[in-house]
Amino acid sequence: MLQSHLNFHLTEAGCDEAGRGCLAGEVFAAAVILPKKFHHPMLNDSKQLTENQRDLLRIVIEKEAVDWAVGRVSAAEIDKINILKASILAMHRALDQLKIRPEFILVDGNKFFPYQKIQHQTVVKGDSKFASIAAASVLAKTHRDEEMRRLHSIFPEFGWAKNAGYGTLAHRDAIRKNGLTEHHRKTFRQLPEGEQLVFEF
Repeated sequence: MLQSHLNFHLTEAGCDEAGRGCLAGEVFAAAVILPKKFHHPMLNDSKQLTENQRDLLRIVIEKEAVDWAVGRVSAAEIDKINILKASILAMHRALDQLKIRPEFILVDGNKFFPYQKIQHQTVVKGDSKFASIAAASVLAKTHRDEEMRRLHSIFPEFGWAKNAGYGTLAHRDAIRKNGLTEHHRKTFRQLPEGEQLVFEF
């Protein structure tokens, strides 16, 4: 069972990202402040849930959270500052949008940059340990998938509605055939080592 809070007496925001390992698309992050005794039997790390479960949980979280927000960082920004910094920047952008200022920040993973002098704690696999991080993982994933489906309508040849920008065989085959779009991360290895793109657009 997920823990509700690390510091029960503080207003605590959980943060997580989605899309860090993708070849295309923005990296998304969410910040979520849950009620003190929030519990949902389905809530878990978003990677352990089905798409339908995530979509159902998104509705519950967005309705019942004390506050929530989603931040995003573009592929061009990722190429400029690197994916680690971009992932943390997306979390900061989510925190920027919260109407309620948290007193403590719980972050999935082991890296974070201080945010507005608010105390924080990184937690490896935190999305399977703390409800607020799990909720943030669900929102980050569902909002990002929604955006990738929108981009799929513009660039259907890459199959982003199914692969969400990850480096599947079908996605890499489409890159070989069509080159890169503005939404691809140019600093990422798009094709196996030694294999070069013939052209880009």
